[in-house]
Amino acid sequence: MGYLAAGERYDAAVFRRCGRSGLDVPALSLGLWHNFGDTQPLETQRAILRRAFDRGITHFDLANNYGPPYGSAEANFGTLYAQDFRPYRDELIVSTKAGYDMWPGPYGQGGGSRKYLLASLDQSLTRMGLDYVDIFYSHRFDPDTPLEETMGALDAAVRSGKALYAGISSYSPERTRQAADILRSLGTPLLIHQPSYSMLNRWIERGLLDTLGDLGVGCIAFSPLAQGMLTNKYLGGIPEGSRAARGSSLSAELLSEGNLQHVRALNEIAAERGQSLAQLALAWALRDPRVTSVLLGASSVAQLDDNLGALDRLDFSDEELDRIDKHAVESGINLWAASGEA
Repeated sequence: MGYLAAGERYDAAVFRRCGRSGLDVPALSLGLWHNFGDTQPLETQRAILRRAFDRGITHFDLANNYGPPYGSAEANFGTLYAQDFRPYRDELIVSTKAGYDMWPGPYGQGGGSRKYLLASLDQSLTRMGLDYVDIFYSHRFDPDTPLEETMGALDAAVRSGKALYAGISSYSPERTRQAADILRSLGTPLLIHQPSYSMLNRWIERGLLDTLGDLGVGCIAFSPLAQGMLTNKYLGGIPEGSRAARGSSLSAELLSEGNLQHVRALNEIAAERGQSLAQLALAWALRDPRVTSVLLGASSVAQLDDNLGALDRLDFSDEELDRIDKHAVESGINLWAASGEA
């Protein structure tokens, strides 16, 4: 028997309007950056996606190079979409991105050229078995390609019907404003910006959120748990098999005693609020109304459910925010800092 979505999936779901657009986005979205490549069982992926949709997560966020290997997250999602989610296509927001290296030769090495972006979008649609994606992103700013060409490619994707909306990721405030101006002149508004953001990586508070607010552009934050630092995983050291142990997107050097002291203090605040550290981190990232959504990663249904518990306690007192500020400090974890500044 095929998948039948829960009838009560929207009863407790929380949605936010994406900037000055007509699109509502779930406050917590599901990112397929990790845990959806060929290294994970397909049935585990299926269980996570089903549970997410059953709990009102309508947005699944991908990119061409998610895996490993590259492309496998989109291919696996395409398999599960065909088997489980095709009847619900009009209830879903599916996004993908292009900007980093993807295939051999000069045209597949990433960047912002029209050739690369539009070819990548076609490949992504084929892997996922979709006629269109809801959001197509420029995954990074490319200093070697005119911004007009990159934004022109996003505009072409929308005008062709292969994407409904245009987005950018990890662009600086200045580059964001330039990108939005170009897209506006072409008649395709910039819908959303996807930056890294967490209690240990607060760069968007230094200008980007103000820029997005001025422009009426939405914001969807990735890595809100600081690549796993803002969970209970590392409170007592580096467990075997963790990202830090593998050197996968989290260097063991970042788990310094100084950083961990702040993480442990944040964990104490979470406990006082009746939350896990991860729930606190997610709720905190949503405290600013200019943040439309926050991306979750999940390796199991249990982890997904725990993270979704953040929606049960989104309020903060001024005293709590003051205490958190003392420990929500930059920790050298922004791996994407250079991509928007060139």
